[in-house]
Amino acid sequence: MTDQQLRKEAHDLDVTVWVGKSGIEAVVDELSDQLDDRKLVKAKFLRAARGGTSTDELAVELAEAVGADLIETRGNTAVFH
Repeated sequence: MTDQQLRKEAHDLDVTVWVGKSGIEAVVDELSDQLDDRKLVKAKFLRAARGGTSTDELAVELAEAVGADLIETRGNTAVFH
């Protein structure tokens, strides 16, 4: 599937992973488990997680930590494949 098709499919997904003040390390295992069960997972980066960094930077770090593809970031939400 192309990124555009995946983005379209992710549009109606609910957020199932929240990244908070504990940072991305706290959700690596959860995101990995969810990606094993599903094709797409939507994650939201709360203000406490962002600190001085952008959502894009955190999403890239999380994708690398899990070995997933980052499909898109929009606002404070990211979609992983």
